[in-house]
Amino acid sequence: MTTISPDISGKVALVTGASRGIGRAIAQRLAAAGALVVVTARSGTAPAAGSRYGQEHILPGTLAETVALIEAAGGKAIAIPADIENLEACKALVAQAAEASGGRLDILVNNAGFVDFAPLAEMSFSTFERTLTHYVRAPFVLSQAAIPYMRAAGAGWIVNIGSQDSLPPSRPYPDHEKTRGYHAYAAAKAALNRLSQGMAAELIDENIAVNVLGPSTAIRTPGADSLIPAEFPTEDVAYLAESVLAMCHLPAAQRTGLVAFSMHFPHYHKLEVRSLDGKTILPPAVIPAWSNPAINPSGE
Repeated sequence: MTTISPDISGKVALVTGASRGIGRAIAQRLAAAGALVVVTARSGTAPAAGSRYGQEHILPGTLAETVALIEAAGGKAIAIPADIENLEACKALVAQAAEASGGRLDILVNNAGFVDFAPLAEMSFSTFERTLTHYVRAPFVLSQAAIPYMRAAGAGWIVNIGSQDSLPPSRPYPDHEKTRGYHAYAAAKAALNRLSQGMAAELIDENIAVNVLGPSTAIRTPGADSLIPAEFPTEDVAYLAESVLAMCHLPAAQRTGLVAFSMHFPHYHKLEVRSLDGKTILPPAVIPAWSNPAINPSGE
């Protein structure tokens, strides 16, 4: 039986890291549901250079491409290039987004990320600092700037993109826990969970919802592909994008403070999942057998 897809027409959303991958998919789905989406990343009209393992590399994807995809599907989007590692640029971003979209901001999705795995004993301080900047400092700065706009509107929704890596490692430690070099990233994501839950408690009485949504397994994107073994089973980004949308329309009293995951959440809540353009109903979500057993399907 077909259900009614959430309608967020008239809402303005800001999505960080939206030049490709997960951020682009989220922007597409929110736009398909009616929102005016402000997309931001460093890559405006040309791919931006990044670094990993001490080497410079350039990943495909630009904001211009994201806007073109949204508009081709009948949606509305505005691109604002920005580097959230630059503190002043990060502080100014929300106001710029609100000004460009008519003076309001209803939805904030903190998705932008930086990944450069290394054992903690060997990790450079710059890598450690950049990891915290993306996953803790930027969500704090952007959320703090967005709250006044949401208060003025009488409602708001903040979704922080998490990771099952935030969950504690199992014992006895498997080999990948000893060698993967992802624990600074995992710690930052765990901090993001707790920051989000605290913000949810502080803001629920003002009808501002704050939730965390991460992949149930892994999603292949231009940025993450080299970190995912070729044989590892991954998931369709559309399930994550649909779950983000589900966190961007209900009153905070009904849905806030969750740490949820992309296949578990729609399966538990029996949500209908649609393609990124909102036109095609996808198969029902099924919890992957290989996802972390510590995940709570409800997100609570």
